[in-house]
Amino acid sequence: MSALSWFRGAMQPGEMTCTAYPWLGRLASLRLTLVILALLGMGVLIAYLSETHTTWALVIPLVLVALNLAAAVATNGVFRRKTALLIFHLALIAIILLVAAGRLSYLKGHLELAEGAEFSGELVGQESGPLHWSRLDRVRFVNEGFQIDYAPGVRRGATNNRVRYVDEQGGIRQAVIGDNDALVVHGYRFYTSFNKGFAPSFLWRPTQGSAELGAVHLPAYPAHEYRQAREWTLPGTSRTLWVQLQFDEVILDPDKPSNFRLPARHVLVTRSGDTRTELQPGQTLDLPEGRLEYIGLRSWMGYTVFSDWTTSWLLAASVVAVASLSFHFWRKFAQEPWNPDERHA
Repeated sequence: MSALSWFRGAMQPGEMTCTAYPWLGRLASLRLTLVILALLGMGVLIAYLSETHTTWALVIPLVLVALNLAAAVATNGVFRRKTALLIFHLALIAIILLVAAGRLSYLKGHLELAEGAEFSGELVGQESGPLHWSRLDRVRFVNEGFQIDYAPGVRRGATNNRVRYVDEQGGIRQAVIGDNDALVVHGYRFYTSFNKGFAPSFLWRPTQGSAELGAVHLPAYPAHEYRQAREWTLPGTSRTLWVQLQFDEVILDPDKPSNFRLPARHVLVTRSGDTRTELQPGQTLDLPEGRLEYIGLRSWMGYTVFSDWTTSWLLAASVVAVASLSFHFWRKFAQEPWNPDERHA
């Protein structure tokens, strides 16, 4: 016996009715439906206006909606007579519960990687459901550079970002991803974003300790074309260094097609206290805490990451809901002519 046949059999008159189970009738009440919908509306409003964690403000009303709808299905005899309508409402219940489950377990975040740098599981910012089981520590991929073409007027085209990653079986693979083409690994989807820019790279040799290689991500380009400067703190010290990238050439020409690239010639201006220094690749800056070597200029790319295991199930439940409701109305209207005049022919 199928699950649907069992469900319909269990709902036969006399076996489960509002008289035998009065609480079921109260749970299916339309008045309760209005109260739950009001709670859901408040939850949506709280989630929209609040900057704090608001998952439960949505999940609890969604679960109550599913229970209310399930009770209505169980107590309304029309569902026992019309299979397609029953399937539609069961699919609708599944959709509501899947949305609630998705809010409990999703993750959405962003990160930045310089060209040649490896993602090691840390995000710049994120939000997630309270039941999200993080597997980001298993994800490994390297940004191997990107190409972005611009049309006249500095209109951004598609992003083609080459990445090398470790798949779920431990093999090394390569892929090209973009704003709509994701790197999918360990249940996470990584997309490129409109954020990208220049990243001066340094080798820091402290007077005590081991050398460290790193990069400073300057503000996004061309969004902050005339503000290519940033302050950063040297690793392991309290010294703040201000760096600015200066170049004269036009990278993105508004009058003709162009592409994002590094400037052919540039100078990196550093400032620490009252000391101002201009650096070219290979030059060093001596400080009381150690020596800073400017290695050269790279690019950086911003990524968005998303994880929600319910999306494929939501699609399947939605297809079932649309198909069953369409079949229900087709059966309903097929029983009588669409043209009223044909009834008397």
